[in-house]
Amino acid sequence: MAASTAITAVAHVASHLIPPRTAFAISSHRLSSLSQSRRLNLSYLQRRANALSPRRVVVRAARIESGGVELGARAPDFELPEPFTGNVWRLDDFELYPCLLVMFICNHCPFVIHLKKDIVKLSNFYMKKGLAVVAISSNSVVTHPQDGPEFMAEDAKMFKYPFPYLYDESQEVAKEFGAVCTPEFFLYKKDGRRPFELVYHGQFDDSRPSNNTPVTGRDLSLAIDLVLSCQPIPTNQKPSVGCSIKWHPGTQS
Repeated sequence: MAASTAITAVAHVASHLIPPRTAFAISSHRLSSLSQSRRLNLSYLQRRANALSPRRVVVRAARIESGGVELGARAPDFELPEPFTGNVWRLDDFELYPCLLVMFICNHCPFVIHLKKDIVKLSNFYMKKGLAVVAISSNSVVTHPQDGPEFMAEDAKMFKYPFPYLYDESQEVAKEFGAVCTPEFFLYKKDGRRPFELVYHGQFDDSRPSNNTPVTGRDLSLAIDLVLSCQPIPTNQKPSVGCSIKWHPGTQS
């Protein structure tokens, strides 16, 4: 019974210490061999797991608000790949649309997960009315491999994203936009041949993963309704709240 308990414990420890999809894994054969030796105790197994686990970067999650970007700012140029299709998208690809929604999201952030289905619903509804939508992930795969392009493609397929979900590997596009968190929403309008200009940089709505407030998309929907009807958008906008963008180790936002 003691040996069985030890084996269960080390499997639990290893599952937390070993990052997903690395070359290292504790084989079932090794665990079976260990279970046959009653001389092995839990502390030994823990030391083995620590010794075998590859070095990794420890990152602390941070809650942050969007901000620091002035309304009226032009949309930065970008050229980014879409992992799901292999296509490359540029700002110019949206030139003929009257307004453009740029969202910085990722796979793992609980604030994004809380809104994913409703982001898809909102996008499907307004894309039929002339809104262009694009999502970008800029998180470092060094610290968060679950946000890498392979998993982005899986996410896009699973949630049936109607918009391109682009990969900002260098993180330069996020810096150009002034993005700091996920999710973060930038709504731009376009008058004729003028470049896209920022008219809304705020929250999706008041709902958060832990506040029991229903997800409605009220704030962002109102802004889109106003821009599609060529009406002014109030400048008093609540910032988006979410996880900080995970910058590459050793770099600054």
